[in-house]
Amino acid sequence: MATERDPAQHMDSIYRMQRHIYDASRKYYLLGRDGLLDTLKPMPGETVLEIGCGTGRNLICAANRYPHALFYGVDVSPAMLETAARSVEKAGLEHCIRLGKADASQLDTQALFGLASFDRVFVSYALSMIPPWREALAHAFAAVAPGGALYVVDFGEQEGLPKIVRAGLRTWLAKFSVEPRAELEAELRRLAAESGATLTFSRPFRDYACRAVLSRGSAAA
Repeated sequence: MATERDPAQHMDSIYRMQRHIYDASRKYYLLGRDGLLDTLKPMPGETVLEIGCGTGRNLICAANRYPHALFYGVDVSPAMLETAARSVEKAGLEHCIRLGKADASQLDTQALFGLASFDRVFVSYALSMIPPWREALAHAFAAVAPGGALYVVDFGEQEGLPKIVRAGLRTWLAKFSVEPRAELEAELRRLAAESGATLTFSRPFRDYACRAVLSRGSAAA
């Protein structure tokens, strides 16, 4: 949901306390996150960027699965990044995970990490919390290197769920400034058409979630 407040302050106001129980509570309804991580499959030495890394949970899981890749994460919330940094340190993964504060809709990874592009970029349940989500999506895709891909998982429209369940879920999500993006598939298809990229899009769990992979061609293609 749109807000006139500073994005960092707004996210901190929501998650300053929740961040301590975020991972334990969200695993029951942020469906498809681990499936996304399974599909990343970076090669040794390749780079992976997460937009909206939150507590660092996904980065830590991915770094443990792919120990020879390099991982980067950005988030607008200083409170979440504080938690992420502690978790990364506790996991002993500072050597392969770097974190930075950034507004996804104005992302400049060159200034932040000294890297303009990454072999894999992923966004897990973050676009539904970013009011200028189209800009964030465009910046995420712009950060994908030739031959790489952007991976997205987020809330769907829940059209396959009973109406009362769907209404209750929407009301509850709105309390956390979460709004499923009805035009996400259309925006991804527009980006694919304009760039010559390949898109795969699905709506698993009765449209509870949506999953997408937007793949760039190689530089020689």
